[in-house]
Amino acid sequence: MTHPLILKQVYSDYHGQPVLKGVDLALGQGEILALLGPSGCGKTTLLRAVAGLQAISHGQIEINGTVVSADKQFVASERRGIGMIFQDYALFPHLTVAQNILFGVDKLPASARQARLDEMLALVKLEGLGKRYPHELSGGQQQRVAIARALAYEPQLLLLDEPFSNIDAQVRYEMMAEIRSILKQRQVSAVFVTHSKDEAFVFADTLAIFNQGVIVQQGSAETLYAAPNSRYVADFLGSGNYLPAAVVDGHRVSTPIGQLTSLTPLNFSSQFNGMVFLRPQQLTLSADEAGMGTIIERRFLGAFCHYWVKIEAASHAYYVEVRSHLMQLSIGQKVGLTSEPHALVLFES
Repeated sequence: MTHPLILKQVYSDYHGQPVLKGVDLALGQGEILALLGPSGCGKTTLLRAVAGLQAISHGQIEINGTVVSADKQFVASERRGIGMIFQDYALFPHLTVAQNILFGVDKLPASARQARLDEMLALVKLEGLGKRYPHELSGGQQQRVAIARALAYEPQLLLLDEPFSNIDAQVRYEMMAEIRSILKQRQVSAVFVTHSKDEAFVFADTLAIFNQGVIVQQGSAETLYAAPNSRYVADFLGSGNYLPAAVVDGHRVSTPIGQLTSLTPLNFSSQFNGMVFLRPQQLTLSADEAGMGTIIERRFLGAFCHYWVKIEAASHAYYVEVRSHLMQLSIGQKVGLTSEPHALVLFES
């Protein structure tokens, strides 16, 4: 099977400083992949390298079976069969919506161009707006024009560089779901750069977590969230708690809140002492005057409450976050804590 995009040990420098440090990646047909990581970790550099806008110093980039970047080979951007959508949309202000959308398909006959325009306007729900100029549109409408222009070219691969960051938060997730539906409908493979895990969860099929120029873990959002391979990935994908843990047997660990059971085998010996990682929603609270926990902060968030709990055990104090549907607990109240059996995540101390 031909992959829309394959990267093999890609390295790239910027002003003499290494940015990409041996990136391997394979994108499936129709897959939407999010490159996720903090600013400066190499996400946009990788996107630019795939687009042919950034040179690589070593490795190989293939698009649909054709090598487009390698040690002695380089295919120009306009010949790579890709579409790009930028953070600022990059629309031509002096061109109408119709002219912007058709900018990359000028070689088609007039009738085919009109048919392509009508198809794209209908696809992004901008029928009747072809004669307007970008400044006459809302931010969301401008983003739709950018999407239509990229898809009118019928690209083999679509690259999106933080395309939703300038859209009002109230409509952002609706637009993300809409654009995702369009890409799935047309079976377009896409690589999407973002620093927001929430955007990545909503828009992408799979995530590739970046750290200092390398991909440290790749997989579905559910897999990475539930089974991070490092504390870096665990923390990047959401808040969590670390408690000391000693392995009792293949499925149980001893912690300051008691023994916890893992639904999957623990790949550690009974001599292992480390940390168990628990998401706030994986901890269960109960009012208990004899409990080892004390609520020190409470925040009402609508459907649930977010509590901060101090745990005192064996002359040590630990502080954990708990997301609970129990609304009646108050600051200063004593509580018991436990965690229902699940696939426990353990890390070295």
